Amino acid sequence: MRKSIILVALVSLLTGACCSNGSEKTIEKFNQIAKDVKKAYAPDSRDETFNVSIEKDDDGELNINGYTTVPAAKDSLLQALKANNIDADIDIEIIPDAEELEGKVYAVAAQSVINFRNEGDYAAEAATQCLMGAPLKVLMNEDGWTLAVTPEGYHAWVSSSTIARMTAEEFAKYTAADKVVLTVKYADIKEAPDASSQQVCDAVWGDVMLDLGRQGNWWKVGIADGREGYLPASVLVTFPDWVASRKPTPENIIATAKTMIGVPYMWAATSVKAMDCSGFTKNVYYLNGIVLRRDASQQCKTGDDIDVSKYSVDSVYTREALANLQMGDLIFFGRNRDRISHVGMYIGDGIFIHEAGKVHISSLIPEDENYYTGSKRLQRACRIIGNVDCGKNIWSVNELYTKNPAIWGE
Repeated sequence: MRKSIILVALVSLLTGACCSNGSEKTIEKFNQIAKDVKKAYAPDSRDETFNVSIEKDDDGELNINGYTTVPAAKDSLLQALKANNIDADIDIEIIPDAEELEGKVYAVAAQSVINFRNEGDYAAEAATQCLMGAPLKVLMNEDGWTLAVTPEGYHAWVSSSTIARMTAEEFAKYTAADKVVLTVKYADIKEAPDASSQQVCDAVWGDVMLDLGRQGNWWKVGIADGREGYLPASVLVTFPDWVASRKPTPENIIATAKTMIGVPYMWAATSVKAMDCSGFTKNVYYLNGIVLRRDASQQCKTGDDIDVSKYSVDSVYTREALANLQMGDLIFFGRNRDRISHVGMYIGDGIFIHEAGKVHISSLIPEDENYYTGSKRLQRACRIIGNVDCGKNIWSVNELYTKNPAIWGE
């Protein structure tokens, strides 16, 4: 109903004068229509894709091209164009298009860490990362880049060379296959069960690989793109055993976080190699069996909202004002509750750990030596623990890696 009202209002606003084909005024009207449709149907490009544009060809004719994951957005756009007498050659694709993708609508991350960008270009802004073995949904391919959806539902572009694309049958077989998980920060996968043999590739903490069998002190592993190699058996555990051993208690969460002290900051990074603030919280929880949303502005809207208004609104900068917080809670900083730009993880007694330049421990209490100068920008907090797989956008690793609705489309 809300979107219908928006469409009617949009059409009423713009209808009234016939738009002459090829005029700058027509292009201006189209851009406004497209902006309003995107706002109504795909306001956050991290969650849905709506990318349309208009251009004038050499003959002065208008061409409207683009793609979207929201069929209703295309329908709304076409209705608005018709109502405003905008005549153009229109080609808007609904993605994913299984036929165009030759059936390969799934993929798996095939490097230790794969990098996503906001556009299919190495010069584009970095968006996020996924670890080896992460299941992906493929939306489209273009010039060596793949628009894909990460396990937690993030839309971004990744270099096609870093993933293994699969048909539904291939993906189902891969998902069902036995797997192992790396349990140390860094390791080198070797060509042979010999530490002096050639490296196949690197691996990082939390990477998931195919289990090809243990051979004495070595374990043969497979990467989704077909490469095989060996790792010391002491650094691996089977995926089921790893999942079963995850105990996301407050103490375990903070213990994991402290192992990353000193890890450098890098925008959009989410692995132990480097990370940004929300990549840090995401990685810590992942290693304890829980998958979070990607960005701080997304994470703050998950779990249970925890009242920190005594500190953030009443300006009482004391430990008592933080009494509602528990170890492991996420705390968020920004201009206001709706403009979040930083996240940390609460330890207790006014102390928290976060990634800012490097992972380190800071205090929210002005008198403390390690006082965080951005503390007065604290706006909100949320509780992750106890809110997994219950409709609050927090998932268990097993849920997302074996039966993920965002990937399978169920």
